[in-house]
Amino acid sequence: MARTIDLELTRAEVEVRELEARLRVVPMNDSQLSEALRTALAAKQERLDKLRALHAAGAKPLPVRTQPDGPEGDAALSRKIPTHGGHRTPLKRTVPQRPKAASKPAGKSKTRK
Repeated sequence: MARTIDLELTRAEVEVRELEARLRVVPMNDSQLSEALRTALAAKQERLDKLRALHAAGAKPLPVRTQPDGPEGDAALSRKIPTHGGHRTPLKRTVPQRPKAASKPAGKSKTRK
C-alpha cells in the first residue's frame, strides 16, 4: 500500500512540475492557454496536497461506517471476500462436454465398399 501511495505522490509531483514548466513557456498573447494551464495546475496542486496528507498519515483513511441493519450486519461482514489478496482456492476448471451424438445419423454411412 505504501508503494502505491509513494508512486501516486511521485507522479503527482511530476505532473505539477510539468505544468509549471509549461506555464513558464506560454506565449504572452495566449491568455486562453495560460488560463487553462493555471486551472489545471491548481487542480493538480490540490490533488498533490491531498496525497501528501495521505502519505503523512501513512495509510488511506477508512470510510466512516454506520451500523447496518438486517442482512448486512456483522454476520455478512464475516462472509465477504477479503480484499487483501490473501490465499484463495483455485477455481475448478471443467472440460466442456459435447452434446451426445444421435444414435444413427441419417444419410450415407462412412463405410467403404
